[in-house]
Amino acid sequence: MGLELAPYTYSVEKGKIKEFASAIGDPNPMYYDEEAARKEGYEGIPIPLTYLQVIDLWGGYSFEQKCQMLNLNPVKILHGEQGYQFLKTIYAGDKLTVSGIVGDVKVKQGSSGGMNLITLEFEYRNQFNELVARSRNVTIERH
Repeated sequence: MGLELAPYTYSVEKGKIKEFASAIGDPNPMYYDEEAARKEGYEGIPIPLTYLQVIDLWGGYSFEQKCQMLNLNPVKILHGEQGYQFLKTIYAGDKLTVSGIVGDVKVKQGSSGGMNLITLEFEYRNQFNELVARSRNVTIERH
């Protein structure tokens, strides 16, 4: 608990936002067109709410790296929970620095055996060092 993960950076790309919005079936024009986003009151094209997952996947640690860093058995892993807190809008063109920690580790007994609940907490800062978002996820490792 309290283990700090090495920070990484990710440049938010307009094309990736469009790709993601299309993949999740969100037709909102503000994710595809800067003028439409400005009409909605944004300074540019914003990210969809669950886009932080893209940042973590493509900019952060791979599944294998997380398993290695946390000494987890990859065949016994389940995704338990995910939560986001947005403090400022993240836009196409932003360069984010992401830092993370292992916030909590619990061992529990379930009806089918024991499990470890590992909570990872991340902070996302833009190119102006402004805290723009936080995420929290729980990984379950079955014994």
